[in-house]
Amino acid sequence: MERMHRIGTILLIIAALAVTAWWTAAMAIAGPPPPKLRYAVAASYAVLMVAVLLLVRPLPRGFAVWGTALVALVFWWNTIRPSNDRVWQPDVAQLPSVDIRGELLTVKNLRNFDYRSETDFTPQYEERVYDLAKLRGLDLFMSYWGSPAIAHTIMSWQFDGSPPLAISIETRKHMGQTYSAVQGFFKQYELIYVAADERDVVRVRTNFRGEHVYLYRLAAPLPEVRALLMDYVASMNTLVDHPSFYNALADNCTTRIRRHVKHINPGAPPFDFRLLANGYMDELLYERGSVDTALPFETLRAQSLIDAKAKAANDDPAFSERIREGLPNPRMRSN
Repeated sequence: MERMHRIGTILLIIAALAVTAWWTAAMAIAGPPPPKLRYAVAASYAVLMVAVLLLVRPLPRGFAVWGTALVALVFWWNTIRPSNDRVWQPDVAQLPSVDIRGELLTVKNLRNFDYRSETDFTPQYEERVYDLAKLRGLDLFMSYWGSPAIAHTIMSWQFDGSPPLAISIETRKHMGQTYSAVQGFFKQYELIYVAADERDVVRVRTNFRGEHVYLYRLAAPLPEVRALLMDYVASMNTLVDHPSFYNALADNCTTRIRRHVKHINPGAPPFDFRLLANGYMDELLYERGSVDTALPFETLRAQSLIDAKAKAANDDPAFSERIREGLPNPRMRSN
């Protein structure tokens, strides 16, 4: 019994030290400026809490001190609020919104930049009208810039007679910020749904950032495709008046898609680790029959790489059509 009690105490202390490490990082990253001051405060907190947990006895007294500090930190954390009133980088300067009139969606602030390089471009925001009666399908882009386990995901709705509507869930960075996966855990970026022309949001990745992009045609039935789009639209409109923070683990480009899918279909398949290690999400979709399964997965994946097509199409107005040439399409097989 004594041994079990000792093991339980050790595990409790280890858990408290892990929580302390998280809050130390939170203060070091999200604390008020100047940086030297917040680093000093974070380090002081870490040293003090470690000393309290390891040295103050009896142990309940140590945990009482630790818990009091934790309550204060939670109160401080809740005072950090997202905002739409910052000096934003040009590529996320305008929040998109959608006006709904019957079957017509008017997308405002749709991004369609003219790029000469990743950082040299002519900003251009447009207003486009999409007819839900002409909705024909949904595609998924997966863009890789480093680890094969991590990708950026972009959904793109297809319409007869209109360019695709691509929506990319991203960090909304203000001037001077760069993306950091670590900082993405600590309220450093607001969330934005970038509504864009594919010649913008895809081409900037393939042609100027040097990312590897795969395009998958999805087999989702039209009622689900429509419901998913309308759920996206609701979130986009909500963000105009109620900003939200991006979170690298719980509220990112892929977990948000999962949330939308669960919202329109509570009976959707259960959570899978590949929704976090989302670079393998195409494999998951293949297993679930959401993409073309007539080919072996590795063959499908090889055919879905569009880097060369995107570079060849470049600024061609037919960019979206050209990157889809020859791609396996489960929607065609089901017709």
